[in-house]
Amino acid sequence: MLGLLSARQTGLDDPLRLKRAEVTRRVLSLELNKDRNVEQIHGNGVNTLDIEAIEGRYMLSGGADGVIVIYDLENSSRKPQYTCKSVCTVGRSNRHKHQFSVETVQWYPHDTGMFTSSSFDKTLKVWDTETLLPAEVFHFEGNVYCHNMSPIARKHSLIAVGTKDPKVQLCDLKSGSRIHILQGHRGEVLSVKWSPRYEHILATASTDSRVRLWDVRKASGSLFTLDQHNDEKSKASSEAANTAHNGHVNGLCFTSDGLCLLTTGTDDRMRLWNSSTGENTLVNYGKVSNESRKGLKFTVSSGCSPEFVFVPCGGTIAMYALYTGELITMLRGHYNSVDCCEFHPDFQDLYSGGKDCNILAWVPTPRKPAIENEDEESKKTGGQSSFNPAFQDAWSSSDEEG
Repeated sequence: MLGLLSARQTGLDDPLRLKRAEVTRRVLSLELNKDRNVEQIHGNGVNTLDIEAIEGRYMLSGGADGVIVIYDLENSSRKPQYTCKSVCTVGRSNRHKHQFSVETVQWYPHDTGMFTSSSFDKTLKVWDTETLLPAEVFHFEGNVYCHNMSPIARKHSLIAVGTKDPKVQLCDLKSGSRIHILQGHRGEVLSVKWSPRYEHILATASTDSRVRLWDVRKASGSLFTLDQHNDEKSKASSEAANTAHNGHVNGLCFTSDGLCLLTTGTDDRMRLWNSSTGENTLVNYGKVSNESRKGLKFTVSSGCSPEFVFVPCGGTIAMYALYTGELITMLRGHYNSVDCCEFHPDFQDLYSGGKDCNILAWVPTPRKPAIENEDEESKKTGGQSSFNPAFQDAWSSSDEEG
């Protein structure tokens, strides 16, 4: 660290290198924070989490009980031990609440005054944060598994919605109607994600084992379908051709730069793809246990070198090196299956929700103060100071001291 600081001061290194080194160190030291609790509101499992990108202060949660909660993550007490309190709740007594399990919640990317939620009650709701009243409700014919808004879009205000119907629905916030349908899947759509790099590019995953990428400006169908065998027909059977996984594909996540796309499937595999060419990079993550029959909410770090991916695996969260597939660690703390996790890029914190109704906070281990290190060194040297002799007074004689 001192070397990085010195190189930054003298101009030998880009300041970004120091930042990436420290962010990477913090992510590698993540552990369950015993001093920070998140107020338990949900009476059933926590299915989904989302942290707003404007201030990085408020977090949404959606539960299997149909309840939606907004938490304030800031430590206003300034004490080491504190609880992240709920600011407001769309609770059981709210007549506008979802009737069944909430599967996805998401803040409006450009303003915390609005958020969205979708549920097994076949609705997608757009909420006013101030009044906690739905400003718009979209109704569908089947269960809604997922929805997603583009984090960067300025030219459109579309919400992509995955339902029990194989057709991907596009809802427009401006007009309040469903304006477009993307046809190509043959099974339920379990996950949808907009690219954080190109605002018109959308990825969708389905129970038909396929992942499709779309340019929503074009009406000619998907751009391409991801193929786990990279079109090597000699190695792929006709049934497996143009499939991303050998089971349901229930998880999608772009890297923060949008250059790569991660997918998870019920074949207990996770794959990394080049999002512009659709090529399987063939990174081997080993067996990634995936028992979820709904959408799997996993996340990727941001600002690290290299980056890491956090995936719920049963009652734990597996942390992998993104580009090598190495299993770094397993984060243990939940008493039941973990359903979702969300990375906070500003503080390198990780939040996870599970069927045990808890939301846990995983935080970087703080650096030990330098004064403690000096005390330890003085003990090792028998109480002698670790002061550098080069800085001692060399011109005063012992006679003068006498």
